[in-house]
Amino acid sequence: MKSLQSFSEEKNSGVFVAPSEVMEYLYCPRFIYFMKCLNIPQHEEQRYKVIKGRQVHEWKKKINKEYLRKKLGVVKKELDVYMSSEKYHIKGVVDEILYLEDDTLAPLDYKFAEYKKFLYRTHRIQSVMYGLLIMDSYKKRVDKGYICYTRSNDYIKETQFREKTISEVNRIINEMMEIVQIGHYPKKTKYKIRCIDCCYRNICI
Repeated sequence: MKSLQSFSEEKNSGVFVAPSEVMEYLYCPRFIYFMKCLNIPQHEEQRYKVIKGRQVHEWKKKINKEYLRKKLGVVKKELDVYMSSEKYHIKGVVDEILYLEDDTLAPLDYKFAEYKKFLYRTHRIQSVMYGLLIMDSYKKRVDKGYICYTRSNDYIKETQFREKTISEVNRIINEMMEIVQIGHYPKKTKYKIRCIDCCYRNICI
């Protein structure tokens, strides 16, 4: 993986973006403003998919503890590794860090979702962020990631880390940092249907 532009500016010291927060930002940029600037939680623990997804993660940790995916060339793995990177201003827990036969590492992320014959943009971006965390923490090459779709019989999808996606991650983190650091009030999502059951709809101007 080519290195993402680091965020070394002093003003950004100690500020981190989590891959899960990127999901919220891409759904609607104002989620980050309400969550990070106004400290108004969205009470995601009440959402069925979030609860079920966490249950699946706990279950997978128990049954897959010693299992190595030989077809992917895995020789070793680590589970539930928390990492943070001052260089990239990213923090998060990687479900599995895979050690591959070619001496590279790769993240594996479990999703409580079905595989729809294409890879969601948000899933690809999250995988790249996990890859950057691994690369910075372990000082090893990370060229790709894997996503396990638990509602499609644990289908594994590989995603290669391309320069285009890495640049997109760079841009997204910069935009999110601007919201958090200077309290920038971003434009809302262009998809009006997302506003219908939004938890912030009563305060979003």
